[in-house]
Amino acid sequence: MPTLHRTRIKICGLTREQDIELAAQAGADAIGFVLYEKSPRFVSPERAGELAARLPAFVTPVLLFVNASPEWIARATAAVPHALLQFHGDETPADCLASGRPFIRAARVPPGPAGQGFDLLKYAQDYASAQALLLDAHVEGYGGSGQSFDWTAFPWSHPRLNASSRLVLSGGLTPANVTDGIRLVRPWAVDVSSGVEVSKGIKCADKIQAFVAAVRAADLSLSSPS
Repeated sequence: MPTLHRTRIKICGLTREQDIELAAQAGADAIGFVLYEKSPRFVSPERAGELAARLPAFVTPVLLFVNASPEWIARATAAVPHALLQFHGDETPADCLASGRPFIRAARVPPGPAGQGFDLLKYAQDYASAQALLLDAHVEGYGGSGQSFDWTAFPWSHPRLNASSRLVLSGGLTPANVTDGIRLVRPWAVDVSSGVEVSKGIKCADKIQAFVAAVRAADLSLSSPS
């Protein structure tokens, strides 16, 4: 029997209780809360704590920061003690390590042909202490833009990337394209925000379910004998 490939799913930018329940019931492995005040999906640390308290066991809360102060990070981690941290700004490796918590580091890859100039191998080496690298498109602002980068720009099989156990594919993913992204990149996980929304911060049950179904279809195709 072939081993069933299982791509983990993170749904980011949640702001409402009902969306927490929808995402968990659909099969999300992680839920992201945006602690960046300029984002339309922003929630305060205390609000993140209220929402995270509704998560069932084995669904991981993730706190997303953009160039946050140590005091802000401490306030958020106090509100959500068991969260994984995600750094999405200009944080150095030392900045990420300063929290003393497991973390994900976002790599903001320029969309289009410019993406090939991004040295992802060096980035992966610089942030070797990260539990995972999240690959997103570099656009004005941070996250949830609905844009993707060129998935063919990088050598996904390179051992320094270790895509199947360390990379999180993000940026412009939708129920329509996530299957192709998984088949090409073979990431450990995928991350979606705008691709399952009706408006910024407001998720859509049908889109969440369609996204999860598309991920599972990709897993099945990768696990089936060729």
